[in-house]
Amino acid sequence: MEHQANRYLGARAVGDTSRRACIGTQASPWNVALFQALTLALLLCVAGTGQAQVLGEEAELDRLRTKAEEAMGNDDAEGAAMSMGRAALMAAQLAKRQTEAAPRRTFKTTEHLYRSQEHGYRAVALFRRAGGELPASAGVCGSLQLAHLELQHAQDALAETPPTDRPDSASPRLTAIRQTTDDWAIVLASMMGEFHCPD
Repeated sequence: MEHQANRYLGARAVGDTSRRACIGTQASPWNVALFQALTLALLLCVAGTGQAQVLGEEAELDRLRTKAEEAMGNDDAEGAAMSMGRAALMAAQLAKRQTEAAPRRTFKTTEHLYRSQEHGYRAVALFRRAGGELPASAGVCGSLQLAHLELQHAQDALAETPPTDRPDSASPRLTAIRQTTDDWAIVLASMMGEFHCPD
């Protein structure tokens, strides 16, 4: 009987010791510091991955724009329209992910410009598919009107962008979008005139 009592007491003692080892009565300063360091490293890895993803998406945006320009250079208006549509979609996604107002506005302006170019390239594709006869069909002129509407949205967004004190402090992407918008406005006006579309 006494032997059984000691056995139960011993089992309880071992059980209490293992429970204290697992739960711990008090956290050691080294354990807390190690936990904090590991947590910080994990957060930095996640933040770094997010930043790399955004930079990768910006590179993809530029690649799609270049692909569209190359397609137009090769007389592939349909391929150019498709690439610009994908670029516009990418710009919209990047605008949603921005936490600051200035980059969000820049990517939103980029989306409008690329949508305008997509509609313009699609109008060229439709015109060629219809045999290239003037005056252009209602579908061609409708695409050009959509392009003009998106261009107006881009121009309005650029007009709302607050000017910077120094020209060199503006973001390179915004400067490029501003120049491309000005150039595209001239091209689009010329297309509407050549296709005999009403203003």
